[in-house]
Amino acid sequence: MSQDIRPGEEQLPFDPADRTEAGLSFIGAIRSPWSKGDCPRNIARARESGKGARIELRPGYGRGLLGLSVGQPVIAVYWMDRARRDLIVQSPGHADGPRGTFALRSPVRPNSLAMAVVVITSLDAGAGVIGIDAIDVFDGTPLVDLKPWLSTVDIPPGWTPEA
Repeated sequence: MSQDIRPGEEQLPFDPADRTEAGLSFIGAIRSPWSKGDCPRNIARARESGKGARIELRPGYGRGLLGLSVGQPVIAVYWMDRARRDLIVQSPGHADGPRGTFALRSPVRPNSLAMAVVVITSLDAGAGVIGIDAIDVFDGTPLVDLKPWLSTVDIPPGWTPEA
């Protein structure tokens, strides 16, 4: 756990990986053009790059794509397998001071789960391959789940975007 700590950051006194209480079965991997050092900081910047990506499902999961279509947004849930897990307070460069991990979208968290709403650009259910508009993860990031994004469910009642 003895990695670099920025001023204001706090490290957990334990390794969250030692407290494993559930198992996951990765359903595939995200194939992206990104690696350490060139990955965009968020999906908005990934979209600005114009570089798409794809999701490759493991054998046996392709039938789970039935009902999805090109142009549809989906929620990709993935495991940030190369992220730190030991910070509970972080000092992000974009903020005016330290923030709790649960107040950030940072990949550094006790359980390195992350999600992004992506748009399907191509779909080959037989091969279990989905083209997506963009993603801000390293190539080979494990995929945990896919869920359809539904405006009637995923937008909180009465919420409107900031101007």
